[in-house]
Amino acid sequence: MSDRLWLVVPAAGRGRRMGADRPKQYLPLAGRTVLALTLARLHAAFPGARLCLCLDPEDARFDPAEVPFADWRRVPGGAERADSVRHALAAIADEAEAADPVLVHDVARPCVTVDDLRRLAAAVAEAPAGGLLAAPVADTMKRDDGAGGVRGTEPRAGLWHALTPQGFAFGLLRRALEAGGAAVTDEASAVEALGLAPRLVEGRRDNLKITHPEDLALAEAILAAQGLRVPPHSKDRA
Repeated sequence: MSDRLWLVVPAAGRGRRMGADRPKQYLPLAGRTVLALTLARLHAAFPGARLCLCLDPEDARFDPAEVPFADWRRVPGGAERADSVRHALAAIADEAEAADPVLVHDVARPCVTVDDLRRLAAAVAEAPAGGLLAAPVADTMKRDDGAGGVRGTEPRAGLWHALTPQGFAFGLLRRALEAGGAAVTDEASAVEALGLAPRLVEGRRDNLKITHPEDLALAEAILAAQGLRVPPHSKDRA
């Protein structure tokens, strides 16, 4: 696999479940925005990577000064996450080689650690089917009966929570997403549909995805426990 690394960050969502006055990537968190903190964490792990940031074409809140990468581009986001990733891959098709690794990371996961990021990148570099950060299911799993009751208890052995980033060779990921259509729920599911088995790389459980209002306070507590160190905003340095 190539040493050249591409990062794709879908950030075109509206975050309606947050019930906020702005998309969740622009909500304040630990003195910055969710977007700024996520990009800062990725940059700390991969300062030389090339970034594709997928944004709503009508997004007027985005501040380019929050991007710490030297080599980056803005890509129009799509209606769904998979559409945004497809757009990003198409945007770099003239530059990327088939073997170049591509890591796709949720903009709403600012708590991913540098160690997990680097361990995933190392695994992707040697795994032909790519891989993803994931955490073993720890809770008892219930299946509902469709009417508010419990149908049964599902054995949790062998079950994992899929996290991000998820990483694959550029050529493989593009082929998988083109073949996957509307059934794609994440990049790994598209690769699985080709009959391949991406590698599970166990990641930390504090790799929280901010989805609901209470997640912001939890993310701030996680970042504080991790000893958050965020470089000052470029405007602050001016």
